[in-house]
Amino acid sequence: MIAIKSLSFGYRHKPLLFKDLDLSLQQGHIYGLLGKNGAGKSTLLKNIAGLAYPEKGSCLFNGINVSNRPVTVLEDIYFLAEELFVPALTPEQFVKSTAGFYPKFSNADFYQYLKALDVDPASVMDKQSFGQQKKAMIAFGLATNTSLLIMDEPTNGLDIPSKVQFRKLIASVLTEERCIVISTHQVRDLDSLIDTLLILHDREIIVNHSVEEITEKITFGVFNDTNGLEVLYEEDGMRGKNAILKNTTGKFSKIDLELFFNAITSGNNSLITTLKAS
Repeated sequence: MIAIKSLSFGYRHKPLLFKDLDLSLQQGHIYGLLGKNGAGKSTLLKNIAGLAYPEKGSCLFNGINVSNRPVTVLEDIYFLAEELFVPALTPEQFVKSTAGFYPKFSNADFYQYLKALDVDPASVMDKQSFGQQKKAMIAFGLATNTSLLIMDEPTNGLDIPSKVQFRKLIASVLTEERCIVISTHQVRDLDSLIDTLLILHDREIIVNHSVEEITEKITFGVFNDTNGLEVLYEEDGMRGKNAILKNTTGKFSKIDLELFFNAITSGNNSLITTLKAS
């Protein structure tokens, strides 16, 4: 699906955001892309979508260089940016003018998603709240039925019920032929949704593991006392110590994405070594 090879990218007069970055993304997965502010998450997504051009290396979509922006690529990728600029059109009007660029677009799906997200198809989008605008564009993106769906901070502006619906919809649209990449700072919005975690840090992808692989090797818990335990990382919490331990029992625990992200980006080499161990 996506093959990034030796990608180096930086904005003019600024240090490189990525250097010789390699990454492979496959169909049938929901990837969660995490990183600190300024790490380059949005820029990486733009490179994948062909909206930014690397200084070196390439990004291939089914073997085709996305930087050339051929129609066969553009019609099968949908990119939802964090910042929206919606036209003075209703969702109904927007579909009539835009859906034709996506051969697999489904009107029936679009109106079903609008209903699920509580969006009025006859309301003028640029007169609506940011949250309503975001939901209308999420519905459109899902209805394109593109093989690659990229979403940058999709839950920003959504209220709690809308976030619940968003997670349900994303889970429902994943197929063996579709790849979904979601970048967010709101990690708790993804913890029950993604199946593969990517962490971008210090110009490279330092974590590229399935959630199953992670929870097979480490376990998460809250403890009153961690003395005597094989602790890889811990933080003080409201109910005790939030800790990551080596999984010595073979039992799976629910991943704590926020704790895991903090541990990885703190430079915890023992945790990274544990994950890489065969």
